[in-house]
Amino acid sequence: MSASALSFVAAPNAVMAQQSDAPEDDRSDASDLLTDTIIVTASKTDPLQADNQSPPDQTAIPADAAGIAARTPGGALVKNGALSGQLSYRGFFGERVLGRINGQRFASGGPNAMDPPLHYAPSILIDRIEVTRGTAPVSQGPSLSAAVNAQLVGTRFSDSAELAANAYAAGQYRSVDNSYAVGGQIGIATPRWRLGVIGSREEGDDYDYAGGTAVGTSFERQLYGVEGGFRAGEGEFFVEYRRSETDPTGNPPFALDIVYFDTDFLQAGYRGQLTDDLHLDLRMGHVTVRHLMDNQTTRHPAAPVTRARATFADADTNTGDIALRFGSDTRNVTVGGDVEMIDKDVTITNPTNAAFFLEAQPNLSSERIGGFVQWHGGIGAAEFQLGARIDRTSQTAGVPQLGAAVPMGPRMLAAAFAASGRKQDDTTVDLVARAWAPMADIVPRVTLSRKTRVPSLLERFAWLPTEASYGLADGNIYVGNQSLKPEVAYAVEAGVDFDGGAFTFRPTAYYRRVDDFIQGTPFDATVGVLDTPVEMVANMNGDPTPLKFRNVDAEFYGVDLDFSARPAARIVIDGTVNYVRGMRVDIDDDLYRIPPLNGRVSIAYEGDRFAIGGELTGAADQNAVSVSNDEDPSEGYMIVGIFAQFSLSDDVKFEAGVENIFDTFYQPHLAGRNRVEASDVPLGERLPSYGRGVWVRASANF
Repeated sequence: MSASALSFVAAPNAVMAQQSDAPEDDRSDASDLLTDTIIVTASKTDPLQADNQSPPDQTAIPADAAGIAARTPGGALVKNGALSGQLSYRGFFGERVLGRINGQRFASGGPNAMDPPLHYAPSILIDRIEVTRGTAPVSQGPSLSAAVNAQLVGTRFSDSAELAANAYAAGQYRSVDNSYAVGGQIGIATPRWRLGVIGSREEGDDYDYAGGTAVGTSFERQLYGVEGGFRAGEGEFFVEYRRSETDPTGNPPFALDIVYFDTDFLQAGYRGQLTDDLHLDLRMGHVTVRHLMDNQTTRHPAAPVTRARATFADADTNTGDIALRFGSDTRNVTVGGDVEMIDKDVTITNPTNAAFFLEAQPNLSSERIGGFVQWHGGIGAAEFQLGARIDRTSQTAGVPQLGAAVPMGPRMLAAAFAASGRKQDDTTVDLVARAWAPMADIVPRVTLSRKTRVPSLLERFAWLPTEASYGLADGNIYVGNQSLKPEVAYAVEAGVDFDGGAFTFRPTAYYRRVDDFIQGTPFDATVGVLDTPVEMVANMNGDPTPLKFRNVDAEFYGVDLDFSARPAARIVIDGTVNYVRGMRVDIDDDLYRIPPLNGRVSIAYEGDRFAIGGELTGAADQNAVSVSNDEDPSEGYMIVGIFAQFSLSDDVKFEAGVENIFDTFYQPHLAGRNRVEASDVPLGERLPSYGRGVWVRASANF
């Protein structure tokens, strides 16, 4: 049983997951067991399953899809703004968690990850979010820990012989930030071909919290696209194009706000059976990101002329993947390869002075080619998935160009960087072994893995001390390190799935040791003494104690679980509990931005056409914080929301609720720090989360 019935956000159960509007994918029993699936959109119900009422929706759908993914067991939300959140999974976030949209991977355009992968998945258009349980299999590509994929709604082939049309539409209003979201999909199809369009629009004001307004948190975004597919035998040729446009959006944890992200997604390929025992997956993709951020358009007050900044960032990603599976769904060997080519440029300017510009990330390039083999078999009652992959990555950087108005300090650093090697090559090897044994109502499982991550282009080639840190948003200034080694994580996890019908329970315990973990550390041994050009330039930028990315050693351990219960025919209870501890083992210190013990539980009463209920969400104090990163502890909290759902028919649904009904003030541990002076939130304080608000939503399938 997948987690679609356990980690739901917008209603559907496992039956609805099978009837969703997204294009079909190839998922075996193993992928169902090893993947947590969060269903989001209202999908068409199978009339034969009408007695299986889906649980009600507990919350307003957040604009940031990372808030949905964070509801999975092991998940937490790194909240960096209305559209810039990241999934923290068992203490890992950023590029240590592989993010994809419709199976397509790509590089973030923002140097500070204002556009992490889930930025490009409007929640109103998501059909489901798939999160691997623990370590991602080697077939999904390089990933130090888990992998997440957001699948948008789409058009399916018709079941009838004639041309058929289908559509999905949804809309939501949320009072706490006076936001709205509308979106949908329209398609036509026959059994041989399908063609559809998709679109959404979202907009919100600064949100209210208990005691004030978080100024600078408004957002705007729209997405539109087209997709098509053609069946050839037992397979499908497919193509899709989407355009995502994020307009001025506030990001209080960052020094700059989003002015725009204009991003184009294109991918095409083939998926399906070539013969009874041979399955082919072939995919090619291209993503282009064009980005501008500044401290003038939405920042209140705007920065003075001398410190006015506008940063332009481009990222282009080209990918190619091929996988051949020999055998059946449950007994097979898959052999495959993939290529990923990334080009990035970041230029910092002063919009009032044309002579001031710096190429902070000049013509960065990363080229990776990899191959893998994965076996799925069994011995007796035991099932196995064993995989190995090897990747070769080459990274280079160009020579930075600077304007005439740039002072001498950055010029010295640029000259030193130009004289350095500016090229690194790495070969990495990943190994993953999964085993499970279906035994009636109980499925014990265990995973052993060795996973790697090559340092990012930012971590290696950030020659200019800035706050760019791929979303740490901590106010610290960082500088790169060309001597970094790849991270190597050794992990073991064990758990059990119990499904007794009226009660399900899925606990998992894990331990992960990471050699050469990349962490910001003091630039040198004389902290606060400005005796190097890097420290002098950092001091000019407001921080005399810069951090340098270095390899350290770390370990993580914890437990997470989800459960559901039906104590009576019309009563449903479900929830999750998460605990993780992260520590450095080279020194006596805790790791940075590790979520505290947290969980949620909901209870609902289901009628024939309606459901009502409530949800309790909470977190404990977090006192295990990083001393070396000056991390502050945080206080625990408990939040209560209520919700209701009414189904006019199988295809039309209305929902409403009240979030944070007691208007509790709370600051999640992973929330970013406020940088907006005009806000009710004091400078440097963690951003509080949403206060009390009403939300309403409607969705329909046609």
